[in-house]
Amino acid sequence: MDFPTLRAYLAARPGASEDFPFGPTTLVAKVGGRMFALVFTGAEPLRVNLKCDPLKAEVLRGYYSAVLPGYHMNKRHWNTVVIDGSIPETELRAMIDDSYALVVKGLPRSRRPAPQR
Repeated sequence: MDFPTLRAYLAARPGASEDFPFGPTTLVAKVGGRMFALVFTGAEPLRVNLKCDPLKAEVLRGYYSAVLPGYHMNKRHWNTVVIDGSIPETELRAMIDDSYALVVKGLPRSRRPAPQR
């Protein structure tokens, strides 16, 4: 997955917005004002931090060498995923969807995006 594809997939989540609060090379994808992905656009290969259930995070780190504890994040709840082609795109999309869902679940109902029909 390249940066334009990743960016489009993140932006397609309901209620998603993007920002660059940490400088021009770190895209932050948010929903309801809370981040669900950080993309290090200057990294080669591309890297993204994604929220994850702690038990699932451990399993993913054990299964994929490209899944690491979250860089500059709570390492129990965040993974850094190196997008080097070793993780199937369907699995990467599932990780993004899980991160988004975890963040939405933690939002007050008033800040949750409307369900898609």
